[in-house]
Amino acid sequence: MRKRLFGVLAAGVALSLVAAGQSAAEPAVQVSQPDPMLAFLPAEAKVDWNAVQQSREARKQSQAAKPKSASTPLTYAEKESGQGANDAPAKAEHVAGFGTGRGKNPKLELTGDLAGDPTIPVVTPSPEMNDAVPNASETRVPSQGRALKTSGTIGDGPYGSAGDGSGDHDFYKLSGGTTGLWATVETDTPTGGLDTFLAAFDATGVLQGQNDNLVGTTDSRLRVFVPPATDVFVMVAGAGPGSIPADPMKPGTGKRVTTEGAYDLTIATGDGQVDKDFFSVDLKAGDVLGASAAGRATRVMVHDPAGREVFGSSQDFSFLYAENSPMPAGGNAVADFVAPKDGRYTVGVENGDGAYDVTVEAYRPGSELNPRPEVLTVFLDFNGARVNTRIYGADPAGNRDLSPLRKFLPGWGLGDADENAVIDAVIASVRENIEHDLAQKGTNKRFAVRVLNSRDHADPWGQKNVSRVVVGGSIAESGIQTVGIAQSIDAGNFGKEETALVLLDVLSLPAGQSRTSLNTYITPATTNKAAFIGRAIGNITAHEAGHMSGSWHQDQFNALDSIMDQGGNPKGMFGVGPDGVGGTADDLDVDFQEDVLNPNEGFTGVEDSLNRTAWAYTRGSN
Repeated sequence: MRKRLFGVLAAGVALSLVAAGQSAAEPAVQVSQPDPMLAFLPAEAKVDWNAVQQSREARKQSQAAKPKSASTPLTYAEKESGQGANDAPAKAEHVAGFGTGRGKNPKLELTGDLAGDPTIPVVTPSPEMNDAVPNASETRVPSQGRALKTSGTIGDGPYGSAGDGSGDHDFYKLSGGTTGLWATVETDTPTGGLDTFLAAFDATGVLQGQNDNLVGTTDSRLRVFVPPATDVFVMVAGAGPGSIPADPMKPGTGKRVTTEGAYDLTIATGDGQVDKDFFSVDLKAGDVLGASAAGRATRVMVHDPAGREVFGSSQDFSFLYAENSPMPAGGNAVADFVAPKDGRYTVGVENGDGAYDVTVEAYRPGSELNPRPEVLTVFLDFNGARVNTRIYGADPAGNRDLSPLRKFLPGWGLGDADENAVIDAVIASVRENIEHDLAQKGTNKRFAVRVLNSRDHADPWGQKNVSRVVVGGSIAESGIQTVGIAQSIDAGNFGKEETALVLLDVLSLPAGQSRTSLNTYITPATTNKAAFIGRAIGNITAHEAGHMSGSWHQDQFNALDSIMDQGGNPKGMFGVGPDGVGGTADDLDVDFQEDVLNPNEGFTGVEDSLNRTAWAYTRGSN
């Protein structure tokens, strides 16, 4: 049985730069923590969640500065007269007039109200002091209870404005049960001047996540994964500079008083008696749908015509979209979806108590909007390249020179004479996954893409409608601790001119030093080493191209091995088959396909990465 792990990666020994290709005599190189949502990480890597959160906050700030569309949306107010009238996709209220077709409005504003869950028990407020991780108030959720409601006050202890002025912080302990569960933590500030801030820490005080505001309110909501038999600590504080104390393990280490006042707190896992509202809309094949929930709704879902959930979200990761993506962003929960066929789909909201509004927008794929019938190009660069790592949120960022693929051949026991065989296998893998499979299996009748490479073609990088994947370089050269990384997750492929990396140092480590080294799967039973190496690199290359064309990570620990599987299970991505050896008769063909969205990344539903990618490559209109 495959073991599911907290977060995105197995706990283990972090890879050293020396092991990843840097000479021990060279000076230490500062490396950046990539966002795991964009990256294919080594199986043993550890995630610096504090660095990830800082990078995400910077991306959010940049996204918030982008101008908003001024066009007038279609408006629709919920007609439900009581809880239950539109609480399932089959009971959805239909919204006519929305869509991308002629005479339709592609922008929609939904409004309504959600009823709270009356089954959640209310407990008395915890006494001060609960101002640090070791002093956290017990909730016994989820180990001994599904949910609870309580209340508290920021500013009533010895560290508020009436005390030493360092800032009051209230900590609550969530205790894991026999299985890992997601918990939703939400504040409500009906009166007073408190603007809440939420953060989550592990038992050593390491930041795991944070949230400032539910959009349109002074309240906050945070989704927290509580691993089995593990404690996670949630902090409530006033929002503003210095909300996080200098040392979450010690009381009184805040930086200043921000806002103060009373709050109500809800911690919940599972469904309970949750009010849900569904609305149906008609989509055309290839429509790129985005939905962003604000107000009191904290979860948004999309269901297909058969009633399957195809994207569920309780978070906003729209800051990972391409810079020029027009998709709605910045809500409490944001979802995106590409319709594989014409039909009536539903948008639903849940997890809230009170009024909400949901922005729903539909677009045709970015490449379809080209004024001429142009074909998008994916360029595979094996010759080494200069890349500005700012596009990945690297710190420090700057131009980095990446070595060509041939530099890494000795690590696999290969020489210059084997370079063409490896490159041939990489190209064949990418073309099979992107050119052949998408054309043969996808629903896009206007699918068109050109896969070029640096060995056989002139370099088209810098031209319009050309994205590239640089296959080469190392962690030390790039300054990014990863194997693969994409510039964005771009549903609809509005970016069209982005760069992804597939670094080769970890992949060429000696056998046994990393489960993500290809040498770990090469034995005397391997019949064609170069072919296996090229196919595995080609799968990771297709994975990063899949991100740039709009697919999120899928579950790497279920029985289905997919191109968009998250890192952490390299055997699946490399397709080594039941014998665990690459380049043998039982090797598997790993493809884009329908699979469950990665549960450790907080999304739910079944993602059709095949058609998401197929519709990203649409021949432009005349």
